[in-house]
Amino acid sequence: MRTLKFLLQKEFRQIFRDPSIIRIIFIMPVIQLMILPWAADYEIKNINLAVVDQDHSEYSRQLVNKITASGYFRLTGYGSSYPESLEQVERDKADLVLEIPPQFEKDLVKEDEAKLFMALNAINGVKASLGSAYMRSIIQDYNRQVRLEWIQFPRFNPELSIDVTSSNWYNPLMNYKYFMVPGILVILLTMVGSNLTAINIVREKEIGTIEQINVTPIRKHIFVLGKLIPFWLLGLLVLTIGLTIARLVYGIIPAGSFLTIYLFAALYLLAVLGLGLLISTYASNQQQSMLISFFIMMVFILLGGLYTSIDSMPEWAKIITHFNPVSYFIEVMRMVVLKGSTLYDIRFHILAMVGFAVVLNGWAVFNYKKRS
Repeated sequence: MRTLKFLLQKEFRQIFRDPSIIRIIFIMPVIQLMILPWAADYEIKNINLAVVDQDHSEYSRQLVNKITASGYFRLTGYGSSYPESLEQVERDKADLVLEIPPQFEKDLVKEDEAKLFMALNAINGVKASLGSAYMRSIIQDYNRQVRLEWIQFPRFNPELSIDVTSSNWYNPLMNYKYFMVPGILVILLTMVGSNLTAINIVREKEIGTIEQINVTPIRKHIFVLGKLIPFWLLGLLVLTIGLTIARLVYGIIPAGSFLTIYLFAALYLLAVLGLGLLISTYASNQQQSMLISFFIMMVFILLGGLYTSIDSMPEWAKIITHFNPVSYFIEVMRMVVLKGSTLYDIRFHILAMVGFAVVLNGWAVFNYKKRS
């Protein structure tokens, strides 16, 4: 224990002596947590719309007004020529073209049927699909409005009607910040923990102090613990700063217990720091360890469920997520913060994280070779 104490003193002095590490640990997460949740918005707004109105009727003007009043679309062109509007798409001045055919009002009133045509710029697939969905929803609402004006139902309506009412549980107002901030906090904690530990042992190699440590009787697991514990404590401090920002800036107060968050975060940090130390034992220089860490973290983050739902991934990707500690922590953070889940509810996540921590840290200890 005395040897471990001296190692911890050395590590803390080395950490706080380097201003760049202090900036990475404290300033970078604060800035990113203040900026990213405002930028990472799932809603698509200001979709550039070009309208080809070949009818020029009252109904066609009402439809265009309803679309532009929704707040999702911005009218960039209004004409009667489809090739002209399509040229705006080719010049990236329009994302969607809506063509209203001749006799639109006449067909809608007399024939009880009218057709519209949409052309979408699918170079941005997300924007195109959401823009199409928004447009269809607005047109369907307009269709119901017109039917109420022109169709007179009898006293007893023979047509079947289904009314659907919905309730949003755990996030009633569908505030995306409540959904994104816990996940972004997990990513920041992961990046700080894995990157710093990934360069830790490698730095000892580069400055030559690793040789002095190797000739001492310090055991391998004590040496790895001395490298792990400081960043484990600093990671919990970063989590505290992040939760404070979430409360003060975004008004996010966890529905569950802080104890549940911190207990799982402690296990998660052991796993992530163990991964960083494992990378450090294989790498021969800091540049190599940073590149390996960056590659692994990119895979973990993209398959973590923050930006893309795991349920919508292909089967092979779902299998990979079972070996991704980031996906477990993102799910746990959302469960505890939004749903108020308890330790019993996340028991399987805890078991998985214990497994990650044991395997990765054990591998790091085994792979670290003491050479005289």
